[in-house]
Parts: sequence; C-alpha cells; structure tokens
Amino acid sequence: MIRHLIKLIWNKRGTHALLIIEIWASFMVLFGVLSMIVYNFTNYLEPIGFQYEQVWNLDLKNNQDTIDVGDKLKRALQRVRSYSEVASASRMSSNAPFSASQMNNSVDYNKINVLADQYYTDEAMRATLDLSVESGRWFDESDKVSKYVSIIINKKMKEGLFTGDNPLGKVIKVDDKLSYKVVGIIDKFKSHGEFSADEPGMFRMIGKDDNWNSNMMIKTKPGTDANFEARLVKDMATMLPGWGIEVSYLKDSRNNRHKITLVPVMIFLIVSGFLLTNVALGLFGILNLNIAKRRGEIGLRRAMGATEADVTTQFLGEVWVLAIFSIVLGLLFAMQFPLLGVFDVPVNTYAIAVLAAILIIFLIVTLCAWYPSRQASRIHPAVALHEE
Repeated sequence: MIRHLIKLIWNKRGTHALLIIEIWASFMVLFGVLSMIVYNFTNYLEPIGFQYEQVWNLDLKNNQDTIDVGDKLKRALQRVRSYSEVASASRMSSNAPFSASQMNNSVDYNKINVLADQYYTDEAMRATLDLSVESGRWFDESDKVSKYVSIIINKKMKEGLFTGDNPLGKVIKVDDKLSYKVVGIIDKFKSHGEFSADEPGMFRMIGKDDNWNSNMMIKTKPGTDANFEARLVKDMATMLPGWGIEVSYLKDSRNNRHKITLVPVMIFLIVSGFLLTNVALGLFGILNLNIAKRRGEIGLRRAMGATEADVTTQFLGEVWVLAIFSIVLGLLFAMQFPLLGVFDVPVNTYAIAVLAAILIIFLIVTLCAWYPSRQASRIHPAVALHEE
C-alpha cells in the first residue's frame, strides 16, 4: 500500500512538490513558535526564588554629588529602616529584580568557567526578599572585614562551577588582589521574572565604604499605601538634595517584564496562525482540485469494488505520505538548532516543540484532506465513468 502511494505521488511529483514545500514551511513556523512557547512555559513552572509582593525598589540616583556619598547612603538606609511601615530594608546594586539592568562576571575554578550574574547586597537582603538559604549562611557584619570577599551562590552556579563538590568554604581566586570565598548557597534567584531561565548567580557583600550601589529594597508591612510613598520620597529629597528619587513596586515591575516576554510571543502566534490558515486554505483548494481531476480513477476503483472508506483512506494516505516527506525535510533543519547550540535552549525544549509541530501538521493536513476525500468517495461509479 505504501509503495503504491509513493508511486502515485512520484507520478505527479510536479504538483506534489508545491504541497511538500507548503507543509515544510508550516512545520518550520510551528517549530519556531512552539520552541519559544515551550521554553517560556517550562521556565514559568520553576519557582522564582524570592518574594516580591510587598517589596518596593527605592532608586536613588546620584547627580554629581561627591561629598560623603557613602555616609549619606548609610544615613538614608537607617532612615528608611526607622519607619514603622517598613519590615526590612537593604541596599542593592542597580540590577534589582525585574529591572532591565544586568551585571555578570566570568568566574573560573579548577579550569571550569561560568558566566554568572553578579549582585551587590547586604546582610538584610535575605529578610527583605525571603531568600531561602539551602546550606551555609547569609552575610553578616564579619564579612565586611573578612580576608576574602564573601559570596553566596545559587544552585545553578554550584552545579556549573563545582560539578558535584561541596563549594562551602572554597576560595576562588580572581587575581592577585581579589579572591572570593563561598559562605552560602541559595536555591534559585530568577531576577528577570518567571519566564526567564535559572542562570548562575552570585551575591557579593557591599563594602563598608561603597559609594555606588544606591538602590534600596524595602519590604513594607501589609496595608502600606501611597501616603507612605509620598512621605518617603519627601524625606529622601530632604536628606539627599539634588539626587534623583524614584519608587517602584516589584509587583508592577514583574508585570512589565511579563509583557516584554509575552507580547513577542503573542505577535508570533498571530502571524503564524495567519500563515497556517492561509496554508490550510491553499492546501484544501489544491487537494480539492486534484481529487476532482481524478474522478475517472475514483469511479474505476469504485466499480472494481472499492468502498467509500477505501477511497477516503487512499487520499488521506497520500497526504500523510506527503506530510512525512515534508516533516523529514523539516527535521533536517530543526536538528541543527540543538546540535549547534542555537539560542542556548535545552534539547528537551526542541524535542517537545518538534513532537507538537508534527502532531499539529498531521491534524491540519488530515482536516484539509478529509472533506474532499469524503466527497470523492461518494461519487457513483456509473456517473464518474460516464463523465470520462
């Protein structure tokens, strides 16, 4: 049966070549869109690693102030912590959660290199974001005077850099003047939101004389409203004249990050849906025309005893064989993505996208071929042969 179908397709290879190209193009579009959807969905299922509901980001921008900047930031932090509406507050670098800012650093240990996101923070960050320390400890005051620069890493960095070894207490030499010492390990810290991947990350203690990291994470108590925000901004403006002061809610920043991720996905879905609809309509028209031209063949088969189901199965089989040819061609292209490490996406993401694309392609071609095939199978043999 399969040999017969292939022979029929080969005899009309000129006509079928267009169908193969259309189905191949549909498969590639589906593969690309589904890869994006699967990647974002699997990331979304993983926990984000911190709490953001009641947390505000106080962004203090130094506009050319050069006098006692570090002391001013310390006093500002002390003032923030003194409010009754504040449960916890800490300083942080500009790459706060859900921000567009990013800082990363290449870290080497035992000839293994990992590119890790780097965050500057203090001893209060754990309480502010409810970070879960899996092993070791969080920062304390002793880390400000330690011989080595204390760091806390996430599990992703532990897996990539230490390959099964216990990293606690390990010293990572950066250069002759700087060495890191791992004092703690946290689970996850997906600072760019749920749709982002869990990337290697490390936290570094803010120095006691630090003048640069002026962001403040503020965990407010339930019921805190905009009245406190106005009072906070007014007090900061009094303490830091000439500085830029901006308050944002991590909950709102998270929603903005979601829009940045989801809007392109929705655009690609709409465009691909439009393309697939046009391909399906074109495929339906071509199949309808091709089957109409074969009325004599259909009438002869019916006269020789073929049932309606036999005729329908034959035409569906031809379309399925064409779909298989197109998918095999598409797989040759799709396989290059995991082999070449394109976009640094996990292999299982591509595998799921391929399987889903195959199922959708077979669904589309089956729906497009079913109605013309059923119509052709109901042709009366005498009528078809008489027309010939």
